[in-house]
Amino acid sequence: MSHSGTTAPATHLQSHFQNMEQQRETSVVGMWVFLATEVMFFGGLFISYMVYRLAHYAAFAAASKELSVTIGAINTAVLIASSMTMAMSVHEAQLGRRKLVIMFLLLTLVFGLTFLGLKGYEWYDHITKHELPGPTFHLEPQKVHGDPRSMELFFGYYFCMTGLHAAHMIVGAGLLLWVLMKTTRGEITAHYYNPVESVGLYWHFVDIIWIFLFPLLYLIDRHP
Repeated sequence: MSHSGTTAPATHLQSHFQNMEQQRETSVVGMWVFLATEVMFFGGLFISYMVYRLAHYAAFAAASKELSVTIGAINTAVLIASSMTMAMSVHEAQLGRRKLVIMFLLLTLVFGLTFLGLKGYEWYDHITKHELPGPTFHLEPQKVHGDPRSMELFFGYYFCMTGLHAAHMIVGAGLLLWVLMKTTRGEITAHYYNPVESVGLYWHFVDIIWIFLFPLLYLIDRHP
């Protein structure tokens, strides 16, 4: 439940806003506009991936079998849990419960770092198997189905798309640390929780991107 701008303290009110409620609504709209540009950015990658997947159907299906569905599924569960704790941190911020806000933000950060750790391990495994696109790319003969270059293209998309997603996760982790510091200093209150709400929107967006990446890369056309 939102709080009226007329009763909120003006400590964090910027001069170009009439009240805290207007400031909060503007910050939320601004974040949604930013996320709309991110949707277009990732949307272009998704569309180009689907075009090439249709053009190199057998090779992409075979290459996807080299990914670890187990790690992908664990990371999916981790991010879903992080979305829940992020939502709880926003809820507790609206109620002015600082200790609970800190606890849920810390849990969200732990889940985010867990995701990055698992993803780093997965990348390392692919790199040691020479599956990183480039001069050293090599697949064992029994793993090659169709054009090896088409399979290399799949891994190019894999590293590009998951790498960009991981970069957004790292940014999100930095934002969580920033909000944690503001909360610890007592700057986040029931009347001023814009930073937590905006970071929460960003974090949910990054989680949703992974919800699309997981089936696109790990599950589509995967068969024995």
